[in-house]
Amino acid sequence: MLVLGIETTCDETAAAVVRVDAAGKGEILSNVVRSQIAEHAPYGGVVPEIAARAHVDIVDLVIEQALRQADIGVNDLDAVAAAGGPGLVGGVLIGLTTAKAIALIAGKPLIAVNHLEAHALTARLTDQVAFPYLLFLASGGHTQLLAVTGVGSYTKLGTTIDDAIGEAFDKVAKLLDLPYPGGPEVEQRAKDGDAKRFAFPRPLAGRPDPDFSLSGLKTAVRQEAERVLAERVLAGREAGLSDKDVADLCASFQMAVADMVADRCRVAIKLFRIRFGEPSALVVAGGVGANQTLKRVLQATADATGLRLVVPPPKLCTDNGAMIAWAGAERLALGLTDPLDIAPRARWPLDAEAATVGSGRLGAKA
Repeated sequence: MLVLGIETTCDETAAAVVRVDAAGKGEILSNVVRSQIAEHAPYGGVVPEIAARAHVDIVDLVIEQALRQADIGVNDLDAVAAAGGPGLVGGVLIGLTTAKAIALIAGKPLIAVNHLEAHALTARLTDQVAFPYLLFLASGGHTQLLAVTGVGSYTKLGTTIDDAIGEAFDKVAKLLDLPYPGGPEVEQRAKDGDAKRFAFPRPLAGRPDPDFSLSGLKTAVRQEAERVLAERVLAGREAGLSDKDVADLCASFQMAVADMVADRCRVAIKLFRIRFGEPSALVVAGGVGANQTLKRVLQATADATGLRLVVPPPKLCTDNGAMIAWAGAERLALGLTDPLDIAPRARWPLDAEAATVGSGRLGAKA
């Protein structure tokens, strides 16, 4: 089975071809990603209109390159998959419309993939993880803990009640006047910092529901930065935060997030075992999964709870076409395809029955 995957939900234009053998094992034949960092850097964040125009300019070339690297033509495909949401709807529309055109002309099935489901299933492509497993999904727009019990079967155990983790990293970076994209910059500066210098809170630690909260932590970073600035002024030092101050703020913030994640995951593991039995693994997905400090803390958490930790390679944690192609292949194997008139979706929760805020205890699946 050969599937083309197209990803355009945010600021990466991506296409990939994945082959699945008779045993169900996937192989990435190509995975082309074109980033828009340079276009958005002057604005300190993703500008939806700029992102959409950039997708229009490059999506055909990216798809052509992916097919060429895989050494196949459109007629060799068994299906065409594209992210149908959630995301910036202008970008989603471009990728999904392009996929519809290819599917129509080539006479191939169309699969509109939930971008979050693609992240959720990536570990099955890279590590053949069996259902059920506990998923920690963390990116710039999403922070959730989910029970993954099958393709299309997801139960939200916990979520953020305010900012996503990736969003908080980016906002802290902006507060400290670090370059865009902020998350990797915070991680890089933190390597030279003292994580014990600032006593930041660990939000919701010890709470029985595995939810997250980042707004108070973000405020604490701002308050400490302002206090340090004021002390420097009173001491007659050079205005502005020193490199050491910035490194220590980044390290302390990052460690606070890591401790919070570890605590929330421990709670989710207990809840998972009560409701679904033993998970086959603790799986990390989304761009935040590329953060090495969080990965080390999660490894310790998995070891302490007797679980296998699975983190896909960094290039498959961030947005890419291979995850879309693989999710499309998983759905195609079950006969799940979509009509050509399917609409793009700006919002598309994995657990549609859960409440939109908090752990959704009243609305979650049994």
